[in-house]
Amino acid sequence: MPLSEHEQRLFEQIERSLAEDPKFASAVRASDPRFHARRRLLVAAGVIIAGLALLVYGAVIKTPPLAVAGFVVMLASAAFAVQSHRRAQSPDLHVVGGTTSRRRGRGRSRTGRRLSFLDRMEDRWRQRPEGHR
Repeated sequence: MPLSEHEQRLFEQIERSLAEDPKFASAVRASDPRFHARRRLLVAAGVIIAGLALLVYGAVIKTPPLAVAGFVVMLASAAFAVQSHRRAQSPDLHVVGGTTSRRRGRGRSRTGRRLSFLDRMEDRWRQRPEGHR
């Protein structure tokens, strides 16, 4: 149902007043999941650089445990960054406030178990268009 002209003017006025409110803007920014995901990625990048520095330092002073620790720090931070990026890309239904149908992950069954290559091929064969036999 479309809004009347009066309702549209009121809506625009409310929108302008909310955009000018710095407290509201900071509250919205603080609850934005993209803001948190960006921050996690930046922290992970910093820790990767620190791990690289630890790895190089351990190699220069010829202390293998220190170099291995630097590598482990880099690897863990990279895994954290990838996980954060994937989480940021998936829809967060609590933020949206609605329900959507999520696509099944590649290689997963409806029950959540991992499908084999042959199971995936059978699914594709069953779902192919009828004209392609």
